[in-house]
Order: sequence, then structure tokens, then C-alpha cells
Amino acid sequence: MTDSTGTPTVRLTTAQALVRFLAAQYSERDGTEQRFVPGVWGIFGHGNVAGLGQALLQAATTGEADLPYYLARNEQGMVHTAVAYARTRDRLQTFACSASTGPGSTNMVTGAALATTNRVPVLLLPSDMFATRYPDPVLQQLEDTRGGDVTVNDAFRPVSKYFDRITRPEQLIPAAQAAMRVLTDPVETGAVTLCLPQDVQAEAYDWPTAFFRRRVWHIGRPLPEPDALARAASVIRGAERPLLVAGGGVVYSGAEAALRAFAEATGIPVADTHAGKGALPWDHDRAVGGIGSTGARSANELAREADVVIGVGTRYSDFTTASHTVFADPDVAFVNLNVARLDAAKHAATQLVCDARAGLEALRRELDGWEVAAGHRARARELADEWARATDACYAVDHGPLPAQTAVLGALNDVLDDRDVVINAAGSMPGDLQMLWRARDPRAYHVEYAYSCMGYEVAAGTGVKMADPSREVVVLVGDGSYLMMAQEIVTMVSEGLKVIIVLVQNHGFASIGSLSESLGSQRFGTKYRYRDPASGRLDGPVLPVDLAANAESLGARVIRADGIKEFRAALAEAKAAETTTVVHVETDLEGPNPPGSAWWDVPVGQVSELDSTRDAYRTYRSHQQGQRHYL
Repeated sequence: MTDSTGTPTVRLTTAQALVRFLAAQYSERDGTEQRFVPGVWGIFGHGNVAGLGQALLQAATTGEADLPYYLARNEQGMVHTAVAYARTRDRLQTFACSASTGPGSTNMVTGAALATTNRVPVLLLPSDMFATRYPDPVLQQLEDTRGGDVTVNDAFRPVSKYFDRITRPEQLIPAAQAAMRVLTDPVETGAVTLCLPQDVQAEAYDWPTAFFRRRVWHIGRPLPEPDALARAASVIRGAERPLLVAGGGVVYSGAEAALRAFAEATGIPVADTHAGKGALPWDHDRAVGGIGSTGARSANELAREADVVIGVGTRYSDFTTASHTVFADPDVAFVNLNVARLDAAKHAATQLVCDARAGLEALRRELDGWEVAAGHRARARELADEWARATDACYAVDHGPLPAQTAVLGALNDVLDDRDVVINAAGSMPGDLQMLWRARDPRAYHVEYAYSCMGYEVAAGTGVKMADPSREVVVLVGDGSYLMMAQEIVTMVSEGLKVIIVLVQNHGFASIGSLSESLGSQRFGTKYRYRDPASGRLDGPVLPVDLAANAESLGARVIRADGIKEFRAALAEAKAAETTTVVHVETDLEGPNPPGSAWWDVPVGQVSELDSTRDAYRTYRSHQQGQRHYL
């Protein structure tokens, strides 16, 4: 079939065309090609069941397009799964996610925000209202008096890096290509949203067959400009106490070897963020641990003393900078190596806008023959060794009657191999992990801390295991996050995935409880308790919640561990299992916790009738004295 100009065409619905298009998209970096969209996650309902649902069925039945369908149990969860997969694949692959009209689609908004905040690609296909508007208002439609073109899917606009609504079939041709451009751009990537009105999904159109040709999106390695390289090297040569901060860009670029070579050649100590942890093995002579509000004392002391900070692939969140207090030298200067100018320009830095691997390699050549003084190297090693002993103490703490969470992490760190992946996102555990976890492989440390989204962990376990089946995957989740989104255990089971879930139950929000106490709010509203009739508060007896039984009801095998010795044995049993296994252990809600060495800015009420709040405000004001812009 051809159109009036003789161009070959094929008649398909919009949904069928989208499926064919996505199946033909590839990414390439360093000569290696891969399918960019290996499949579609979804939950069908009105809005997508007869559109994308039919198209995916037809593709699977006829073989006209290779785009497998995966069934999730929660729309937010399937976005988390796609993000975890994309992160594990260094952003070179991701899934599409399809949801029904209304709440099914808006359930994906949190996942979209997480993807964009983390700068990880995911393609969202929310169903939308009728483009024709004949049956308005339809079930689950928002009727906005400000305009007839407003739908609930407009909530995706601020959390998407690209947003489009396809109100005519032919609009898909430029929109799909624009979506791929953003998804495969390491600077612009994040959530991409193509809203699909349910009638347009099912509408037929004569599509040019060239739209479905195999396309390869080449992901390059931008090189540093020579003048910028010279400026950066000049600043570093003038440093006496430099510190390098390795962020997620090091990992996504595959720059681990380049980072190691740079650190060994220059002697500059290397701290890491959550996203960069493991880029340099924890026991390397130049590694000094996590930095910032929940960082190691070793890294934070070096940060306070640093006269030059070299940020590689980091976006400098408030946790990394300890709310602009950890880099304390009044004349501190920054050299930022980042593929995104947004991040390279932060803190009035000398900018090196380029790929992390290419930039580190070029910077090492530019600095050939230069290295830090022996005294600075010795100081860094001394601090790192001290912190290693402090970590050993946290891992071995003998606390009762319930064990400390740090002892659970110590046992886990002992039992897991270097390539085994630990996943976490929210609560008190990210802080403990940032301080204490000993990572030798960056892909073995998977902590989502840009959005720190409760409910991410279990869903992410599915994505990581699918992305790399050769690794043991361990989901580390507290009871608070587990209760947010445990149902994706069913997805793990249905897909036949072997994942270990370590479920740490302490009957409350440990992290926020501790923060509340430090801010003078007395852990108010942070414990899982009955309401006490006398006080009217939720501070009665502990609720009789059996999360282990819940996990078992979802299809997982469950092992209950009572104490650290039993926990170690349970982990060994779980590693030997072939199916999804939950290891349940109870810990003390109130610690003991690792020794902190930095601050996080959470404002305290300036006036209060409570002594605890007034005391906390005085402490808050003292911390603020060290806070400043880096100019």
C-alpha cells in the first residue's frame, strides 16, 4: 500500500504503530548495541485494554513485533521496576509502562518524579480521555472549568523531561522520535510521558513503513574542551588538600577504571555519594567512604579541610553537602566534571562539561607528573582506617533484647558476595548504608536516594533481577516501606524470579522518629501503636501486625530469624533457595545508631510551648552558623 506520493504505508491503529516503533529502537555506546525498550509493563483497564492491550496481544500472536508484556500489581510499582532495570543497565535500556485512564495513570506520577529526580529513563504511556470528547464526561474524567483540554494526566508535566498528548494518530510520528531523543540523552533523560487518549489508541491510520525501520540511537562520550581542561588542571595543581566526590555519573559512564587510575596517579582521596558508592572499592587505598549528612567521619573530615573539591558526576544534593556545611574551608574551590552543565556549574565551579570516563582520562593526562603531598595521603589513610574500626564496632554491637539494625547490616555484609546487589531507598537504612556499607562493585549497591521513595525497594528488586539475572539480589526493606508497596512480591513470584527480601521490622518509622526527637518533636506519630484512650495518641501497645505472614500469603517463602545468629543462618538458607525468599527479623526501633558527623537542615519551630522544641531550635541555630553559599 502507498500514499498519494508513492510512499509505502501500512494501515495500523495508533497503539499497533507504537508497539512496532518501540520494538525497533536500539541504543549504542562503545560499539555495543541493545534493544532500548525490551518490553512493556502494564495493568489493563478501560483506556488501554482495547488499545495498547490489543496491540501487544496482536504482536505476541503474529510475531509482527517483539515487545513482551509484563503484568504488575501497582502502577507506581511498575515504574519503579522499570527505573531499577534502567539504572542497572546504565541507562542504556528501559521499559515502557502502560496504565488505564484516571487513577491507574496518576498512580504513575510518583514513579515519574523518582525517575526524573534520579535522571533515569522510563517511558510512561498513561491512557487519556477521548480526544473527540463525544462521550464527555466519561468515567474517571476530571472536569476542569478552566479548560476542556485539561485532564488528570497534566499532573505528569512538571515531573517529565518530555510530555506530549497524542490527539491525532499522525502526531505519534514526531512525538515518538522526540521521546527517544530525550530518553537516550544522558543530560536530558528522565521520565518521558506520551498521553494516549483511548479513542486515538484504537484509531487507524496509514503509517509510512519507514517509521518502523530499525533505529539506533548513538550515545556518545562528549570530550572536554581543551581550554576548560587546562583551567580545571590549573585549579587542581594549586590544591594542597583536594578531595574527589564520585557520584552516579561515574557509574553510568562506566568510568570506574578511569577513576581508579586517576586516584592512583594523583593520590587524591575519593569520597562517594549513594549513587557513586563502589565506583572505587571501599578498601582501595584512596577510598575514604560516603560523604555528607549520613557520611563517614573520614570523608566528612577531609571535606571540611578540603581547599579544592573535584565533583565527578554528582548533582550535589543537600545530603552530599550536608546542607552547605560540610565543605568548610572559607576559600574552598570546586572543579565539577559532569556531562550536564546544570551540575557542572554548581557552587561557582570551574566547569568541565564532558563524559565522566573521557573527562577523567583527559584530566589524568593533563595532570601527568603531579600528585598530592605525602602528608595529605597519610591523613586520608589514617581517617579511613579509623572509620573502618568504627564500622567494625557498629557491625559487631551486641545489643538486646532486640538487635541493632547495624548488626543486621554487618551480618548481611559478611554473607553477601561482592557482586550481590543490595537494594534500599527510604527510612533509617539508607543513612546506615551510606556510612557503613562496604561496596566493591557499584552495581552491587543500589540505593535510591534522590527521591528516597518509600515503596521503591520490592518493586526495584524485580527490575534489578531482570536486568542482571547472574547476580543475587537482596531487597533490604523496613516495615514502613514494606507496608507502602509489598504487592510486587506477587510479580516476582509470577515471573519466577529468585530475590531475597530482608524485611526489618521495628514497629515504626525509625528514621523519622529519630529526626523528630532531634528536632524536639518527641517521636510524635512515628510508632505503629494502638490509640491510647487516655492520651488520645498513637502511643498504646504495639499493633499485632505479622508482616512475615503477609509475605507468605503473597507467595514468597518466609524464614523468621530471632536474633543475629539466626539471621546469619537464615541468609545462608535464602541464598541456597531457588525462589523468592523473605527473611524476617525484628530490630530495636531506637538504635543504637552509627556515629554521625554532619548536619542536615530541617527547620525547627522558632517559637514553642515545649521545652524540647525550644532546645532543638537553639541547636538548629548553632548549626546554621556554618551554612553558606559556595561562591
